[in-house]
Amino acid sequence: MIRAAAVLALAIAGCAQPAPAPSEHPTIVSLNPCADAILAEVADRAQLLALSHYSHDPRATSLPLAEAKRFRITGGTVEEVLALSPDVVVGDSFMAPATRAAFERLDVRVETVGIDLAVADSEAQVRRLAKLAGHPERGEALVGRIEAALAETQRTGPPVSAILWQQGGIVAGGNALAANLMVHTGFTSQSAARGLRQGAYLPLERVLADPPRLILSAGDGREQHHPALRKLKGVTYAEVAPNLLYCGGPTIPRLARRLAAVRDSL
Repeated sequence: MIRAAAVLALAIAGCAQPAPAPSEHPTIVSLNPCADAILAEVADRAQLLALSHYSHDPRATSLPLAEAKRFRITGGTVEEVLALSPDVVVGDSFMAPATRAAFERLDVRVETVGIDLAVADSEAQVRRLAKLAGHPERGEALVGRIEAALAETQRTGPPVSAILWQQGGIVAGGNALAANLMVHTGFTSQSAARGLRQGAYLPLERVLADPPRLILSAGDGREQHHPALRKLKGVTYAEVAPNLLYCGGPTIPRLARRLAAVRDSL
């Protein structure tokens, strides 16, 4: 009886202990594949409850796949997200109004981030998400790495004419982040000079009729790998991983270094 009373007293004392203090930093679910890569660097792992499902797709992730696999994902449904009880949901500007309203009605804060068109836009987005996560210093550290990579990869001299040919035969517009990095690393976009905008389709025949000095292939379509391209005189053919083109943030140093390496090989 004495032993039982002691056990009961300990149990009561344990129940009387104060609950752990809530974290000072918000918990986050990301539905935005570009925010995924940034948040994985600037948020604590325990804060980031889930990434978008794109980050577990080798063809779409802007994170190293092994790193992305450390986090759970959701399909983006309201039910899946609410089951995780996040403080904040990070989406994109295309989030359905009904979805946003459902989150806000249940007191879940919603933040949206857009598409980066310039390095400065991407750096502002890094700072914003780092501040949201409660770790602004990590955002500054990531911006510092981006700036260091840009300083390392800037190339001067006469620009080399190039086409960045993406999945489905489309090209990057002149204002796209990838096109801006091409200029930074010593290229000029022939497709932009032709007036082709972001996502415009570029037929193989036009490339063969008026080829650039460099073809950067970022897709596996028939156009990008046609044998006729390899027979063009004075034209260099190089490949770029497609997932380097989807987002900014930590992807910028990787794309800039890839482009600079190609430029140095010419």
